[in-house]
Amino acid sequence: MQRLWCLRSGLQLLKSSCEGTSKQTNKWLSTSRRYSHASSSFGLLFDIDGVLVRGRTPIPAAKECFKNLVDRNGQYKVPVVFVTNAGNCMRQTKAEHLSQLLEVEVSPDQVMLSHSPLRMFTQFHKKCVLVSGQGPVEEVAHNLGFQDIVTIEMLRDAYPLLDVVDHNRRPRGSIPPTKGLRPIDAVILFGEPIRWETNLQLLTDVLLTNGNAGSDWSSAQYPHIPVLACNMDLLWMAEAKNPRFGHGMFLVCLESLYKKITGYELKYEALIGKPSVVTYNYAELLIRQQAEKLGWTTPVKRLYAIGDNPMADIYGANLYDHYLNASRSTKAQKQAQSGGGRVDPLTEADAPKMPSAEQGEFGVNPEEEELPDSCSSILVCTGVYSRDQQELPSDTTQTVTKQHIFHGHRDFGFDPSLTQPSFTVQDVKEAVELVFQQEGWPLE
Repeated sequence: MQRLWCLRSGLQLLKSSCEGTSKQTNKWLSTSRRYSHASSSFGLLFDIDGVLVRGRTPIPAAKECFKNLVDRNGQYKVPVVFVTNAGNCMRQTKAEHLSQLLEVEVSPDQVMLSHSPLRMFTQFHKKCVLVSGQGPVEEVAHNLGFQDIVTIEMLRDAYPLLDVVDHNRRPRGSIPPTKGLRPIDAVILFGEPIRWETNLQLLTDVLLTNGNAGSDWSSAQYPHIPVLACNMDLLWMAEAKNPRFGHGMFLVCLESLYKKITGYELKYEALIGKPSVVTYNYAELLIRQQAEKLGWTTPVKRLYAIGDNPMADIYGANLYDHYLNASRSTKAQKQAQSGGGRVDPLTEADAPKMPSAEQGEFGVNPEEEELPDSCSSILVCTGVYSRDQQELPSDTTQTVTKQHIFHGHRDFGFDPSLTQPSFTVQDVKEAVELVFQQEGWPLE
């Protein structure tokens, strides 16, 4: 599913490029351990929509919390990376927007959009790719390394008879000639488009014609050309009282249409963005780079992921924590074997196992990478999740049952326990205070 065999080379490329829950939290805060700055090594992963902003409106607690994250000179005290499933802009644009909203300096190196890991998919960079989404998708694709790009509008212009759902957009008068295009080798889905009917129609045309949209449909064209999708969020939170449709909803539509027409499942070459493990692996590398810029000499051992969406932010952080545990267990087993020691059979049996659709076919060798020890998930109540509408078990040993509707992607097996956050707090300010308490850092 996520055939990420290129991850190792991609990482090298990146390196070189440079109240029940409230009572539980309060109890934990009062008994938290104290660490010295020398022994404390942690990083923060912030979701954006629903955590720091609602649409274009900043959440008041966001400005307050960043007062604890920068010193008098505006320098960050700890490594910070903003991890969002949004992908309709450039990193520079998002960094400038955050800088203005939070009133602190945010650099593009601190921003990870849903499509950022596509830099690692070098095997597609010289192929002809069709891109779908909104915003400067062509510029974004070029920036990620893609060289031969076709947009939906370019495809529509080349084949003017394909897009006829909107009667006002149909050709009038004489039938315009078909210009034709070079065959499309792969499809890149950046995010939800503006005209869903146009994108759904033309994407279906491309998939059913082996990349030659002017040809006849053929169900024999299976498996279809590669599809890489970014951002699986079914819902996201803007200024409206209720969540809005995200790119995950568009993917559901595309998958349903394709199966209805062909009888086959739509296949993905890669699913990128939260909650995929490769996204957090990539974000951790950015955290490591931020730590180096701060002059930290000890590896970042603990990550804290703050988000508002249980199925994306919390599920992804917990999934990555499982991956870290499994990697550490595998490394210990191999070290014991190489040293002639006996491996406890229970250790291997207890190690978390993840389906390839969630973990990806990683090219990273845990023995060669200085991975963190843990990734804790912190759920805030200012976005998709609201205590007024949803209740998580107050008992941390109790997991969310499958009676809760699964909002994750079709290809991700549902483990209810992964939607249970490590901590639940009211807002991002409380989340940062909680982390500082745990790490023994003073609050100013």
